[in-house]
Amino acid sequence: MSDDHFKPDGSKSQFSRPWYSAVRTSFRPKDLLSGLIVFLVALPLCLGIALASGAPLFSGILSGIIGGVVVGFLSGSKTSVSGPAAGLTAIVAAQIGNLGSFETFLFAVWIAGALQILLGILKAGSLSAYFPTSVIQGLLAAIGVILILKQLPHLLGHDSDPEGEMNFAQPDHENTFTEIGKLFSGEIHQGAIVVGLLSLGLLLGSDRIKSLKTQPVPIPLIVVLFGISMKFLMDLVGKNWAIEESHLVQVPIVANISQIQDYIQSPDWSQWTNSKVYIAGGIICLVATLETLLNLEAVDKLDPQQRVSPSNRELIAQGTGNMLCGLAGGLPITSVIVRSSVNINAGASTKLSAIFHGLLLAVCVLAIPHWLNEIPLAALAAILLHTGLKLVNPKLIARMWKDGIYQFIPFLATLVSIVLSDLILGVTLGLVISIAFILLSNMRRPVTIIEEKRFGEKITHVQLGNQVSFLNRASLQKMFDSTPVGSHLVLDATDSNFIDPDILSMLREFKETTGPTRNIKVSMVGFQNRMGISDSILYAEYSTKEIQERLSPDEVLDILLAGNERFRSGQRLVRDLHHQIGQSAQSQFPLAIILGCIDSRAPAEIVFDVGLGEVFSTRIAGNVVRSKVLGSLEYACVVAGAKVILVMGHTRCGAVSTAVQLAAQKEKTCTIPGCEHLDLIIEAIHESVRSDDTYLWDRKSEAERQQIIDTVARRNAVESVLRIYTDSPSLKHLADTGKIAIVAAMYNLETGELEILSRVGRSA
Repeated sequence: MSDDHFKPDGSKSQFSRPWYSAVRTSFRPKDLLSGLIVFLVALPLCLGIALASGAPLFSGILSGIIGGVVVGFLSGSKTSVSGPAAGLTAIVAAQIGNLGSFETFLFAVWIAGALQILLGILKAGSLSAYFPTSVIQGLLAAIGVILILKQLPHLLGHDSDPEGEMNFAQPDHENTFTEIGKLFSGEIHQGAIVVGLLSLGLLLGSDRIKSLKTQPVPIPLIVVLFGISMKFLMDLVGKNWAIEESHLVQVPIVANISQIQDYIQSPDWSQWTNSKVYIAGGIICLVATLETLLNLEAVDKLDPQQRVSPSNRELIAQGTGNMLCGLAGGLPITSVIVRSSVNINAGASTKLSAIFHGLLLAVCVLAIPHWLNEIPLAALAAILLHTGLKLVNPKLIARMWKDGIYQFIPFLATLVSIVLSDLILGVTLGLVISIAFILLSNMRRPVTIIEEKRFGEKITHVQLGNQVSFLNRASLQKMFDSTPVGSHLVLDATDSNFIDPDILSMLREFKETTGPTRNIKVSMVGFQNRMGISDSILYAEYSTKEIQERLSPDEVLDILLAGNERFRSGQRLVRDLHHQIGQSAQSQFPLAIILGCIDSRAPAEIVFDVGLGEVFSTRIAGNVVRSKVLGSLEYACVVAGAKVILVMGHTRCGAVSTAVQLAAQKEKTCTIPGCEHLDLIIEAIHESVRSDDTYLWDRKSEAERQQIIDTVARRNAVESVLRIYTDSPSLKHLADTGKIAIVAAMYNLETGELEILSRVGRSA
């Protein structure tokens, strides 16, 4: 019997395929090419970071191998590449000196890895969700700027600073800018300049030349091969053009397999009683974890497929890798944004590229070190500088500026501070500024205040935010102090998930003591008996017979217009519709009836921000008036007591558009198949179409036609009001005696604004 599993549609489930089938279908040759490019870039970075950290050179290679193969296999990220991190160089150098030996330091690395695994098990990776987008974007832009500034000297042949050194302050007491300044004093190399500039030109050209973009071999690989060829050519030219060893990759050469044992060091387990080891392990764990989570978030934003990497799984993968680094003699590793960016730019889409780059580090360093040492650093610098130019895209800066000052300042602060210090300090400053802006925003706007004239009574709705903390106390107190005597406040906590007990105490005091003393009525909504505060509603939530009889047509019209203004400005009231259902179920006393079009973009209840039982709503295509419609209007006003009939036309009306186009074609009946009963509506709208509207219709532009259609819709609304007034004696009498108002209005679909066009009756 087969073990295949089938979906409901009969096709085989993906779980029915053997594991090797899944691997085969996800295999992409381009991932291998991407891994090769990442390997070429990662090789000098691994060596340079080890050199800058004061650690053995081979420790950087070991970390690159473990970060690629082990972490790449265990990680859930498809594009992230791990290895020794430039952001850890200062910490590694300091801890090696503090602990006294590299072997003791390896013990600390092992402890750091164990702690990372524990953090992953405890789901600490979810902290990455709290990094603001502005800080992550600032990190990406900062890495781009650093790559440009740091690789510029290497591009021109000034290679005294290690390739992997990314901090502003360098171990040789220079900094990023003074290193660039040395170029102007002549510390450049003619051969390296030719290789670097031609390589960069090739990369930039590939962004613009379609044939280079679509060719199968990645441009960075061509650049490396080109650099090696140019190196041999420069050697033939000789003199100042020859590219010496100091301008090339310098891989330690292993004479035989047994010599590898000389490079592999083990942790000094005898230091288990040394408290400094555990402190160092905690520091390395903290910094490596933060860098990994930050870089993982940044890499996900660069991923063309916008996949989300599981952060907790990443911590377990990184922890496993760091424990192995501690055991084998490697440097601590993290997810690295530079290698990951190169990986994505090379077209990688699966983790195979990261794993392959780690395998290449293991094989090529042992098998072909002499060939690797022929690669000019200038060619690799061109690849990294090109990556930096993509990360610090001017469009990104423009977008952050457009998003507003609360986004741009943390972004800019993160960018500048990372460039002038290091990643952790820069991100910390960006987070502090972001939090400060959040607190400032909460302190300034802890509530949304909406004024409503409800059934003739002025009510101020105070809608509390989702989170109301003690930081909002001062702003709330200021609002209470400025509330005029005799006001009616509605404190609405419907949308609040958390209210600080201190705030609740203040609200209860204002409701029970301060408010009544100052003749301020206080209604409470949505508190659900928090800290003894129960809901207390001191205003009419729905229309009653008494309210309906008390209000005049003018007051009802004002209520409708005020509701439209709230809708238009995005300040619609939060209504307890469930409570209104129960209260209005037994009877209805609507204030108005809205005759609108069937258009789905103009629902009356939303446009006028009304609740249940407050208005009748009659809808017919083109808001035309015929006998059955008149019957509904008469019932609403004569029987149910509505005070306003509002005919609401709207812009871009489909029914009016059809009628106008038929008139332009000299047609009086509807020609749309299946709409035989539309003729009565078309006939009614035709009464508002004039001959000059359709004159030379075929020669008019789309904008001119739309303007005419909107003009006819306005006339049609006014015509409907006149028809109501003339065709219904009972409604005419109510209008003439001032008991109702019959109003024509036009609703703008684009702005949400309602315009009063005309009114009939005694108060017209």
